Amino acid sequence: MRPDLRLGGGPTSTSAHPSAANGGLVAHHTVQTSTAGFTLTMVSPPTMTRRALAATIADAVGELRAIDFAYSPLRESSLVARLRRGEIAPDAYAPLADLIARCDAMRAATDGWFDAWSAPGGFDPSALVKGWAMERAAARVRAAGITDYAVASGGDLTVRGNAPHGGPWRVAVHHPYEGRRKPVLLELTSGAIGTSGVTGRQGHVIDPHRASAVEEIRAATVMGPDLAVADAYATALYAAGEAGLAWFPTPEGYTASLLPDPAATRGA
Repeated sequence: MRPDLRLGGGPTSTSAHPSAANGGLVAHHTVQTSTAGFTLTMVSPPTMTRRALAATIADAVGELRAIDFAYSPLRESSLVARLRRGEIAPDAYAPLADLIARCDAMRAATDGWFDAWSAPGGFDPSALVKGWAMERAAARVRAAGITDYAVASGGDLTVRGNAPHGGPWRVAVHHPYEGRRKPVLLELTSGAIGTSGVTGRQGHVIDPHRASAVEEIRAATVMGPDLAVADAYATALYAAGEAGLAWFPTPEGYTASLLPDPAATRGA
């Protein structure tokens, strides 16, 4: 069985099947924002027209772009950039205040290992906003009547329903530093996977307790109902290491796995 989605292991993260088992249309669309690239794969109901499907894609893409414009720290006019420069207060806008509250909740849930305020330059909610944006895009897809879809970006994804072949979405999670190792194959019909480190990047996570980049090489994977939460948990777990495994499983249904530093593993 070939996977429908791949996390890590190369630049291609999704593969669309040529036909849908339910008789609907299969759409595969990619979009790039200032912070990330996203791929949307969806299977429309048999009664949906091509025009309606195209409008749904445009709506979901618009949601991703709107969140990028509002919250990307890379955009000088975004609310986050203005907050970092001290031009506005944290409670100046209700959506910004809600985002800050979400980040504070994840800081409490992870014993401070997820801390959006510890990033160089000030407040940076990117590790949570990315998953939140993907969930918001998925909500737009559902609102249009599509119940079979996947939204993926790098090592993160959220899915619902079935893949184009008619069965659960098959997700291959590749090992970040041992390319020959067989990937872990997961099957999902609902839920999200958030990862940190599966693409092999180093220095992308800050240890909030030392205010420096995490030097260890490892990979954290968190599964659960909401990608914003799973992604934030994965970032915190990457920073905390094995100590972070004590947070799981959570009452909300989040579970986790951690691949340790390969050098430490070899020396054990």
